[in-house]
Amino acid sequence: MIARAGLSEHATPIGAYIVRAGETMAAMVVGGVAGGLFSPELSGVLAIVGAVAGFRRVPSALRATAAFRNAEMERHLSEMLEVVVLGLRSGLSFERSFGLYPRYFDTGLAHSMLRVCERWDTGLMSREEALRQLEAEYDSALLSRVVGSMIRSLRFGTSIADALESTAVEAREAHRAQMEEKVAKVAVKMMVPVGTLILPAMLLLVLGPVMLELVEGF
Repeated sequence: MIARAGLSEHATPIGAYIVRAGETMAAMVVGGVAGGLFSPELSGVLAIVGAVAGFRRVPSALRATAAFRNAEMERHLSEMLEVVVLGLRSGLSFERSFGLYPRYFDTGLAHSMLRVCERWDTGLMSREEALRQLEAEYDSALLSRVVGSMIRSLRFGTSIADALESTAVEAREAHRAQMEEKVAKVAVKMMVPVGTLILPAMLLLVLGPVMLELVEGF
């Protein structure tokens, strides 16, 4: 979760466990003190609730950050593939074509790709290992297919430009489908505020005068 949240260079699993333990204890103490102002029983209940909430806060924050980062990556994936294909069609090698996107674009995906390029340029990782590392930074089946297509084409010498070009079309269509799905869910999500806030106000506005007349009549 730390890697997929993009925090590999700033956090460690041990540090995350320490923060998680600290937040669990702090939330438990706050809950116990707040409940103790009313009764010992409520103090125990709120202490348990606070401990559970504190224990789950770090994983929840990491999952939310990873989901946001993953969505941002998939939004730019087709763009990245088109840049790489453009470099390959221009006669550049795969390494130079792959490095075009992080060189000229400023996105989270570009930063991840820059780290990948630095690792195989310095010999810390082979090209395949670096690509697999890029795949591991995101929880995306689409990126996994892209990396797999790159590795197979490089390993067997097939046309990588054709493979990436078709994958770019697939990535664009997948992103469009996700956006359409989110738009379709908006109407369902709007039913809750409409039903709880707007509808009662409208009923009060329409039926209010009628009820006042009936009260005055009695």
